[in-house]
Amino acid sequence: MEMDRRRFLKLSGATLAASSIGALGFGAAGEALAATVRPFKLERTTETRNTCTYCSVSCGILIYSLGDRAKNARPSIIHIEGDPDHPVNRGTLCPKGSALLDVVHSATRLKFPMYRAPNGAEWKRVSWDFALGRIAKLIKEDRDRNFVARNAAGVTVNRWTTAGMLAASASTNETAFLTWKMARSFGMLVFDNQARV
Repeated sequence: MEMDRRRFLKLSGATLAASSIGALGFGAAGEALAATVRPFKLERTTETRNTCTYCSVSCGILIYSLGDRAKNARPSIIHIEGDPDHPVNRGTLCPKGSALLDVVHSATRLKFPMYRAPNGAEWKRVSWDFALGRIAKLIKEDRDRNFVARNAAGVTVNRWTTAGMLAASASTNETAFLTWKMARSFGMLVFDNQARV
């Protein structure tokens, strides 16, 4: 190989750089770096597909939780991201959807049914049986009191106009159809969907 001045300077510069790195103690930097690399944070998590709860767009999300699903283990959600396989958002999320993890771990998030007695000042925690039973009782009382079977002309109308229903838009067409059928079977005329709000 013919050595000219340019090649000599390149070769000597590369040799000097390599020997300086070794002399300064960076020779084992590769092994040290490999030893300190932490494992992927989602490696031992359980992935669950769900729908974002914010608006009517119904973006798909992936929820990652730690826990082995044992009966006495309490899983904890550690990461939420957009679902790249979802046809609506294809993995993207708006700022509110991106902050879902903060909502899940918020100290002010309501986790249990709460009840405040009429003219009461304080909310108290109640059971799901109590809450659902009270809702059913109030719905039945209002429907019995305000249901209109026939109008003034004597035509059968079967209307209940003092209550309405706002359905969630993040559900399937089949669920929406059953919800609509249920509301209409009660005689509700006021019925809308979150997607139009």
